[in-house]
Amino acid sequence: MPELQLQQTQESPVYEASGKHLLLTLGECRSELLNDEQALRDLVLAAAEATGATVLNVCSHKFQPQGMTALVLLAESHASLHTYPESNVVFWDCFTCGTTCEPELSVEILVQALGGKIVSQQTVKRP
Repeated sequence: MPELQLQQTQESPVYEASGKHLLLTLGECRSELLNDEQALRDLVLAAAEATGATVLNVCSHKFQPQGMTALVLLAESHASLHTYPESNVVFWDCFTCGTTCEPELSVEILVQALGGKIVSQQTVKRP
């Protein structure tokens, strides 16, 4: 099998095939925020920027009758927030490639804004 060779230009940064993947569950969140699409878009942007990542785009979808998903496309990978107002629960998934970003720096921003308590938090190191 031929070896894959990548060309790099001076304009293109190189992202390592390694990184950190943060999985966070927050419980007892303030339910009135969990349906506020604009507030949650602002929150995921702030949380993603706190990691040191480069935000490329934010998109979201509000479900009926309740709940929301917001996605942040990062130059270093992605982050997503899923809300469940009926249970006052939020899931946050933040994966960043390389060694310069710190997904854990997003946790305090989310906890402060959502008023939640950490139910579980795990960081997986990708090779």
